[in-house]
Amino acid sequence: MSTATLEKPATTTAPRRKRRITRNVLPVLGALLTGLGVWYAVTYLVLSEQRRFLLPPPDEVFTVAVLDADHLQPKLEALALTTRVALTGLGIAVVIGVLTAILMSQADFIERAVYPYAVVIQTVPILAIVPLIGLWFQFGFTSRVIVCVIISLFPMISNTLFGIHSADRDAHDLFTLNRAGRWQRLVLLQLPAAVPSIFTGLRTSAGLSVIGAVVGDMFFRQGEPGIGGLLDTYRSRLQSEDLIASIFLASFLGVAIFAVFTALDRAVIGRWYGTSRA
Repeated sequence: MSTATLEKPATTTAPRRKRRITRNVLPVLGALLTGLGVWYAVTYLVLSEQRRFLLPPPDEVFTVAVLDADHLQPKLEALALTTRVALTGLGIAVVIGVLTAILMSQADFIERAVYPYAVVIQTVPILAIVPLIGLWFQFGFTSRVIVCVIISLFPMISNTLFGIHSADRDAHDLFTLNRAGRWQRLVLLQLPAAVPSIFTGLRTSAGLSVIGAVVGDMFFRQGEPGIGGLLDTYRSRLQSEDLIASIFLASFLGVAIFAVFTALDRAVIGRWYGTSRA
């Protein structure tokens, strides 16, 4: 009796897992095949043969821009540089954003003084200030990182501040009854309560940082070219295969960074709430 009871969940788990995989994988594959089909249709049915260079078919893009090492190597080197720029800018934005939010949470006058300028940083079109950044900090790696910091800073400030303020009111009362100091309240109550919001801001800022890195690559050309610089070069040369492949690589970088921080979010937050429930 006990053996059958133990074996029954094992026999029912496998079909559920297969159904879950099928439910998650099939829509993705279906969307991919549909997109490729539309791509082929536009290339061969909509565009004339003289204009087909504007959107070459997928197999031609893959053959020319990916399988050819002479075409692929510059893209990978540019992608590595863009990745370094994006991660460096993201790391700086996370540190500045979290520290700024902590300062704002400790005094109302600091929040009232700083928050409007944080909003201004978010709302000013980044393309409008890129030339100014280049004049001040030259046109190399540093300027690209600054663009990433500017474009990804506000989500870290706003989400961290929201998380700090979202600490449970009853818990605040408990800390007050125990005569906890400001530092103890921050470290033991407010920052742990802000962890989910911090990760939400981190995911948002990660995607924005990649956008900032690509934009910086397109405008700051000193030193090694990033993926954004290659996009502009391929566009000017009408190298459609390399241009499309570079667009996919830039998109893959954004998706990969977002996926990494999403997985980290699930691991940390899941363990956090699991420990809390226990």
